[in-house]
Amino acid sequence: MCLIVFAYNTHPHYRLILISNRDEFYQRPTEPLHIWQDKKIVAGRDLQSMGTWLGINSNRYVAALTNFRDPKSLKPNTPSRGELVCSWLMAQNTNTWMNELPKQSSHYNGFNLLFCDLTHCYYFSNQTNFIQCLNPGIYGLSNHLLDTPWPKLKKAKASFTQFLDSNPSLDIEHLFTLLLNTDTAKECDLPDTGVGIEWERILSSMFIISNIYGTRSSSIVLIPHQGNIQFIERTYYIEQKQIVAKQTVHIAI
Repeated sequence: MCLIVFAYNTHPHYRLILISNRDEFYQRPTEPLHIWQDKKIVAGRDLQSMGTWLGINSNRYVAALTNFRDPKSLKPNTPSRGELVCSWLMAQNTNTWMNELPKQSSHYNGFNLLFCDLTHCYYFSNQTNFIQCLNPGIYGLSNHLLDTPWPKLKKAKASFTQFLDSNPSLDIEHLFTLLLNTDTAKECDLPDTGVGIEWERILSSMFIISNIYGTRSSSIVLIPHQGNIQFIERTYYIEQKQIVAKQTVHIAI
């Protein structure tokens, strides 16, 4: 996943409102959102490494992952970062899990992890190795640290904040439309993460399109103070450089 924007305890009806885009190579095999019978998790699934980028469980816990973009620091033969989401959602003792996370984090390539239980939301990156308990607010996460002001993240947070201020009833289709923005940043505003100027430009849009890599799906997670969690995933394919919605899956828990 490469773009997450979320509101934590800022809405009168929802504890968490999270929207996200998952970016991946088009050829990487993936299962859409479903209930995993083997692990009691609700998530899409990366069929190459069998992990996930965003999931929830029956206890109303949620976790979401982005990679930290730093190609010069990539290590071969590391565990899949998608395991981290699964391990939080399957943890028998969350205090033990949180104590172990900083100790194990160096085994993985760079990542950011958002994870929430019934009362708190936390952010962790193995670039800082510190678990941060989040205060109520609106946050954004891409492929650097939490709220790093990359152009795509600033744009996403501004659009999301404006939407929440003017749409108390949460129009789902409007949220999906917000995530479809393909505008790229000006060259002078691009970060330098070591992938070259052309890829920096391609990766600077909220919804990414290229010949081999791009946004595969968008997701919305709504966790109310009372009532069912709503998890909606919309998958896409690109046809003649146009975005085509392939499938929408809506699961209530």
